[in-house]
Amino acid sequence: MLSEYARQHVLLCLVPAFFIAGAIMVFLNQQAVIKYLGPKSKKIVAYSVASVSGAILAVCSCTVLTAKVLGLKIGVARAIGAIVFAFIIGLLMHLIFRKADEKRLADAGMFQSVGGEMPRSLGQNWLFMLSMIGILVFINWAPSRGSLAIWDFVYTYKYAISALFALVLVFTLLKWFQRVELKDWVVATRDFAIQILPLLFGGVLVAGFLLGRPGHQALIPESWVASLVGGNSLLSNFIASFSGVLMYFATLTEVPIMQGLLGAGMGQGPALALLLAGPSLSLPSILVINSELGLKKTLTYVGLVVVMSTIVGKLFGLIA
Repeated sequence: MLSEYARQHVLLCLVPAFFIAGAIMVFLNQQAVIKYLGPKSKKIVAYSVASVSGAILAVCSCTVLTAKVLGLKIGVARAIGAIVFAFIIGLLMHLIFRKADEKRLADAGMFQSVGGEMPRSLGQNWLFMLSMIGILVFINWAPSRGSLAIWDFVYTYKYAISALFALVLVFTLLKWFQRVELKDWVVATRDFAIQILPLLFGGVLVAGFLLGRPGHQALIPESWVASLVGGNSLLSNFIASFSGVLMYFATLTEVPIMQGLLGAGMGQGPALALLLAGPSLSLPSILVINSELGLKKTLTYVGLVVVMSTIVGKLFGLIA
């Protein structure tokens, strides 16, 4: 599983993601972040910007394939649930850790401008970021596993589309960036990779040992999970949610996994609970989040995901 992850995801997924993270660290206007996403920003604006931005990357391909393979009802429920989760969990985290946020706001140095006037306009910075996001999204575009013509058309020409975004990226770098800025960007990207990759690979190794991958049983067989999550009891939804936050799902592999579990007797409610909790968290991502936010915030976040996934799965099971 670790070998497959390294081959299929490090180059095409993680490398672009690290460069995007480095660019956010180096080039994104700190004042703009504080204005729209800071603790004192308008909550409706902050959570709208954050949840929709995340949903663009996290929901699009996964939700389309979910609806295609598992049914429209569960696909729509997953899309809506992902965005609603972002609002509610974000708000709850803010309320729980409000004092910590206020303490950070007391640091006046946080608001000091670094470097004076911004060397690029907002539009130039957005085009730069959009070109990298375009590469990340389209180079990892997966087939629809069906007859979705537009989706498969994009898949056929995904490398050509990615190349167009790459040309835009090269143009922005040559036109608007100085050499010293690009050096800082590369250093920040390298630091992210050094910090995150050992935790991520370690988590993938453990997750693969415990739960395996599609078609390859591990220490905990899929049949055990399916036997515990039949029906629509609160316990079965909780088990599905808790299992989901520990399992590692490579891009879109949660769909064939869920297809197999549903065929083995898994209930519709627990299926949605696992679809919401699983791609949101995994043992590798928990380790990375813990390194950034600390144990207390990480456990709180994981707990909120499990509880909300359980509740939503239970409600969905009643109407599905």
